[in-house]
Parts: sequence; C-alpha cells; structure tokens
Amino acid sequence: MGNYSSSLNDVFHALADPTRRSVIARLGSSSASIKELAEPFGLGLPSFLKHIKVLESSGLITSEKIGRVRTCKLEPVKLAAAEKWFDEQRKAWESRYENLDNLLINLKGEKR
Repeated sequence: MGNYSSSLNDVFHALADPTRRSVIARLGSSSASIKELAEPFGLGLPSFLKHIKVLESSGLITSEKIGRVRTCKLEPVKLAAAEKWFDEQRKAWESRYENLDNLLINLKGEKR
C-alpha cells in the first residue's frame, strides 16, 4: 500500500498544477516536443522544464531526446492508477449514500 500511495501522491502532486494538467491534456492527442508544449504558456524554457521534470518524475510522461529535440509522450498507466483510486472512492461514497437512503426510508416508514 505504501508504494501505491506514494505513487498516487506523485501523480496528484503533478496534476495539481494547471500548466501540468494542460501538458497532459495536450499529450493525450499525440507526442510533442518540449518547444511545442511550452509555446502556449509564455514561460521561459527553464521554468517550463521544471514542470516537465515533475511530470516525468511522477511517471505521467516520458521524454526522449533525438538530436537537439526532446519529445514527450504520455504514459497512461499512471493516469489509470489515479482513475482506479477515483473509482474506488466513488464506489465507497455511492455505498454510503445508498445506506443513508435506506436508513431514511426506514425511518420515514416507522413514523407512519
């Protein structure tokens, strides 16, 4: 559980920033160079590379340098782990709401 939790912490930390979420969204359609990814943000390259480093260290993206161009691609396995966590939370809360609904129905029936 510790490693799973640590991995999720890294993913959620990486996704906490809107710039990084935008990069993930962009990479969802295709791989892109650092230059292409940085262009819409108006950030200096050193600042933008810090975002890339966080995304890479979380495992959400990988990059490969060919010649002078570094290209990034999305690693959907890490996103799937976060999605699984959300699904588990959703199921737990749905169960709680269902139990509450049943309790309220029973209480309402007893008052008649």
